[in-house]
Amino acid sequence: MSHSPRRRLAAALATAAFTFLLAFMFAHVEVEIEGPHGWATSLPTWRVENHWLLDLLWGGRPMTGYHAWVFPFIAVFFHFPMVFQGFWSWRAQVRVIACVMLFWVAEDGLWFILNPAFGLARFDPVNVPWHRHWWGPAPTDYWVFGFLCIVLFILSALPKSRIAKPA
Repeated sequence: MSHSPRRRLAAALATAAFTFLLAFMFAHVEVEIEGPHGWATSLPTWRVENHWLLDLLWGGRPMTGYHAWVFPFIAVFFHFPMVFQGFWSWRAQVRVIACVMLFWVAEDGLWFILNPAFGLARFDPVNVPWHRHWWGPAPTDYWVFGFLCIVLFILSALPKSRIAKPA
């Protein structure tokens, strides 16, 4: 039996709100870990500053040992409910991807807002050199992944008949 459109939308919004709460909490953790030194610049970890794959896949940001572990950790974390329940579907996978995107955009933005060394006043390309590509007031990643996560949340809430109609 299919859930009503209102119930599917409520579930998507609740999931997004919970994801935002997780991002808020993790942003606080990262402020405590990194302090005023963003993108793990002062952490005792390895760094790859320049490589063509970083430009292609990582927005030109350095790859660090910290990020090499924390990014997949969060991706696996968001898959845990499916593993725990022993249930997988394309709809659930799309929602997980949306959550991961929302988490990282929200967490990164909140890091600047919550960090006493930054705040919104210092949120710009001059003070945030690890975000190398900006569109207006925010890094390009925020716009691209923000848009994609909205699209994916909508797709995950559509009825099955709307997603995979036979031609």
